[in-house]
Amino acid sequence: MNRTPPPRLRVLVADDNPVIGDALRALLDSEPDIEVVAVAMDAGEAVALAELLSPEVAVLDVRIPGGGGAWMAREIRRRVPHTRLMAFSAHSDTRSIAQMASAGVTEYLVKGSPNTEIVAAIRRICANSANGTE
Repeated sequence: MNRTPPPRLRVLVADDNPVIGDALRALLDSEPDIEVVAVAMDAGEAVALAELLSPEVAVLDVRIPGGGGAWMAREIRRRVPHTRLMAFSAHSDTRSIAQMASAGVTEYLVKGSPNTEIVAAIRRICANSANGTE
């Protein structure tokens, strides 16, 4: 019997640090159910790629050139409403977290979080969306 593998969760990464972008791509692409469809280096590029590729999840840096994380999150939410948003930032202050939450981000992880936590957050966002609990 020829079985088709289940579809992979399509993820867009937006981070202006190429080391972080490459590390996230390597981590997520190593998961059997996740595929990184693109890595954007600034907010405008991330919005354009989200519109073009329509990922299930966008992992967004909070302080990124080209408009910043909150603007990027709002624009992706407006233009590609089914894409779920996760912040991945070096900043854990309440102001940054509140700004991203008000822009539509449903998960916020601090850089340095364990890899298992990053992967679990992406799966949780998709599961919550599918269950209507978001």
